[in-house]
Amino acid sequence: MLFRDRQQIMICFVAGAIVCVFMLFWYIPLQKRIKAVKHNEAAQTFTIAKGTADSKQLTLLEEQLQKLQAELGNYETRIPERINIGAFLSRIADLMNEHNLKEQVITPGEEVEAGDFNCICVIMRCKGKLAQIFKFYQELQSLDRLVRIEHVKLCNDSDFNGEVSMETKAIIYYGAKLSQG
Repeated sequence: MLFRDRQQIMICFVAGAIVCVFMLFWYIPLQKRIKAVKHNEAAQTFTIAKGTADSKQLTLLEEQLQKLQAELGNYETRIPERINIGAFLSRIADLMNEHNLKEQVITPGEEVEAGDFNCICVIMRCKGKLAQIFKFYQELQSLDRLVRIEHVKLCNDSDFNGEVSMETKAIIYYGAKLSQG
């Protein structure tokens, strides 16, 4: 009986050792690999989802770019190569007259060099109805020359007759290459 008990103990010991070896060298490493694969799969799923979302954003950005390009057109054609400030200021005065704006003052400022383009600050003052001033701004922006409105100040008239005093600081641009030569 003693031999049989030892034999059973040895069989149990060998079976336990096999189970331990199986657990240590096969099952646990396999579980670690499975976790790593699941982690990689989750990371790839996240990357794919992010890529899909980004591709939708890309189409929106492309649409915005096309709208901006349509709005801008070829802005460089709106920047003349020569300053010709007198003719432009005369055109501003004509626009003010077209819209029946009173007490017109148009004062050019100093010339500023800005790389490929130069610019001149122009101060414009006048009085008129708000609708007239608004139409003046619309036509000013539709001119064939690039004009950036930098500052606008509108004040009601003191006798409340519906007129508004307008003061605007605008920047006009022209090409720097030919103006220096």
